[in-house]
Amino acid sequence: MAFPSQLLDWYQHNARALPWRLHTSPYATWVSEIMLQQTQVETVIPYFQRWMDQFPDLATLAAADEQAVLSAWEGLGYYSRARNLHRAAQQVMAEFGGQLPRTSRELQRLPGIGAYTAGAIASIAFGEDVPAVDGNVRRVLARYFDVSAPVRSPQGEQQLWALARENLPPGRAGEYNQALMELGALICRPKNPLCARCPIADGCQALQLGLQEQRPVQLPRQKTPHLTVTAAVIVQDGLVLLAQRPAKGLLGGLWEFPGGTLEEGDADLAACLRREIREELGVAVRVGQPFGRYDHAYTHFKITLHAFLCDLPPGTVPRPLEAQALVWAALDDLPDYPMGKVDRQIATRLILEGQHGRLSG
Repeated sequence: MAFPSQLLDWYQHNARALPWRLHTSPYATWVSEIMLQQTQVETVIPYFQRWMDQFPDLATLAAADEQAVLSAWEGLGYYSRARNLHRAAQQVMAEFGGQLPRTSRELQRLPGIGAYTAGAIASIAFGEDVPAVDGNVRRVLARYFDVSAPVRSPQGEQQLWALARENLPPGRAGEYNQALMELGALICRPKNPLCARCPIADGCQALQLGLQEQRPVQLPRQKTPHLTVTAAVIVQDGLVLLAQRPAKGLLGGLWEFPGGTLEEGDADLAACLRREIREELGVAVRVGQPFGRYDHAYTHFKITLHAFLCDLPPGTVPRPLEAQALVWAALDDLPDYPMGKVDRQIATRLILEGQHGRLSG
């Protein structure tokens, strides 16, 4: 088995000294694997270090308030990962005596843990002989074995998992899985792979055929929808109104400036915002000056958000018709409310404007 032995020898001498490799607990492995889903290593490192300081073990995480968990996660995106970590920690305390399950099969009973994450935790933390196929591993295997099926198709997935399993060296699954991931991150890159430096280049079928740039094969990309969104910055007596998003769904449990998506029947952005506030809060709103345009890309769509300074008629009391809760927050307290990226940008500008005395209401 030249391929695994060459790979493991390379990994032994080239593995990066990442903080989760210095923490040997199953909990640290689990946290790092969840954070690394769809997120670059360089981005994750400071979040992981702060997380381990704030929630050093599974019991501490399980006992934490969800808002504290979301605040610690703010900026990493894909917030369902944080909520699932929190829920899973509580489930482990209740059903597994506070000990993370040791097998891939049992780990998949926990929220937010699929086949890849379960394989990674079980192999790295507990030494179970199971593969773990993520994007880096898909790319390495698709090139090495010249897999012509789209890697995200059922056929491609089945083939890649089978190849990972067939070549797994017994007793060294944790190193093997990490070595494949490391090779994909450092050498077998998506574009311009460093084939001359690859420790397994002599057996790479795609390289021999000159197809390394055509592997892995991807499914055709669908056009990304682009939405126009509005948000109301309602300031009253030095306080600003925030709405907490429903627990389930995009950005669940985070706080935002209320508003919504422009629809065909809306005459303009102001009309959209008045309609959204009426539907969300049950009140009329007076739309004032623009408060910035913000662009952001989510996984499956993009938005351009237009914020406006707004106020409510005297005596008007907004109600949380669609939100979990409403709060009138002092500007200085805005950093304490976990928010998505765009709402945090609005909040940051709001604090600066308030400090310079440029807000009224």
